[in-house]
Amino acid sequence: MDDDRARLLLSAERSRVENLLDAVKGDGESDRSAANQHGDMSDSSELLISEGTDDAVADALTRRLAAIERAEQRLAAGTYGRSISSGESISDERLEADPAAELTFDEAQNL
Repeated sequence: MDDDRARLLLSAERSRVENLLDAVKGDGESDRSAANQHGDMSDSSELLISEGTDDAVADALTRRLAAIERAEQRLAAGTYGRSISSGESISDERLEADPAAELTFDEAQNL
């Protein structure tokens, strides 16, 4: 994959993940605020479950953002598109599907 295409894919993925993370953080703050209001007739356990789910999703998105940052660093270093484990080439199809891929398809399947 050429560097320009990789930059475009990584930039689009970064924007997508950052937007999702902002939305989840907003939802989490709303859930926390609702759980702390007095006189709320809703079931507080539902709010706590929602809050926990928001936290889990935010954590996954934060990890995804870190993977994108690592991919951007590999691109800058000239090692983008190569497995961090074996150094083998990662297929363009895999990088199109997941621009932050760190392993070949076979390596990822064996985890």
